[in-house]
Amino acid sequence: MTANRKKIGLRLLAALRHQRRASVRSVVAITAKGLCFGLLAASFTPQQAAAADDAAQWPNLSRLSSAHEGSAHEGAAAPSTIETQPVVTHLPKRANFKLERASHEARHVADWVVDSGDNRSLPFAIVDKTDAKVFVFDADGRLRGAAPALLGLARGDDAIPGIGDRPLSRIRPEERTTPAGRFVAALDRNFRGKEVLWVDYDGAVSLHPVASTSPKERRLERLATPTPLDNRISYGCINVPAKFFVNVVHPAFTGTNGIVYVLPEIKSAHEVFASYDVEEHAQLQTASQAVPAQVTSEAARH
Repeated sequence: MTANRKKIGLRLLAALRHQRRASVRSVVAITAKGLCFGLLAASFTPQQAAAADDAAQWPNLSRLSSAHEGSAHEGAAAPSTIETQPVVTHLPKRANFKLERASHEARHVADWVVDSGDNRSLPFAIVDKTDAKVFVFDADGRLRGAAPALLGLARGDDAIPGIGDRPLSRIRPEERTTPAGRFVAALDRNFRGKEVLWVDYDGAVSLHPVASTSPKERRLERLATPTPLDNRISYGCINVPAKFFVNVVHPAFTGTNGIVYVLPEIKSAHEVFASYDVEEHAQLQTASQAVPAQVTSEAARH
């Protein structure tokens, strides 16, 4: 009995020693593995280590990038399309004065007439009261001729109401004006049977050959002087040299009406005619076409 207990004790002791040696070998193996991994990591360069970290993180970054791109495509608006129209450069139309000298105001109004077509394809005349000069144009704005003119004695742009019904003896000096404005004119006869170009029939204003019925007025001499300062003498009519009337005015207005533009001398041309500068007008028209019309693709589909 005692011998058996002794044998059993020896076996238990041997088993404990075997278990202790196995545990020690396991700890040594684990320690060796840790040292091996440490040495391996220490052998990497910083760049290789960073690359390894990037590689480790790449799957997550790829998933994030894919998710971001998906949301961007879903939230982006449909691209818009720009519809552009071809820009047409507008060139101003101008009256052709040839080599004739003319004031800035006369050129301004004549250019506006041609550019706007205000003359309705009819021959027209420009009466410059400040320079005391008449210009006659074809319907397309080519000058047919120019000449000095005698005008109303008094400065002013407005006609006196009812003045056409009064005898000349009852018209006061301050009422003898040549009214400014746009008039539809036609050739006809006056009460003496002479051919005239009626400018304002109701106001008894016409363009006609100079009359020398009163020698003391020296109308022919006034027309011949180079200055306009002595050309204010009439009751309101526009007197021109007889040859100019026969050779220029009569052919231009025969068989047709025409337009006579009497320039103002107190008011502005824009105020009287609603005229514009043809160069500025052309630039505005060109600029207005340079702005593209934007239409979204959604609107285009509708």
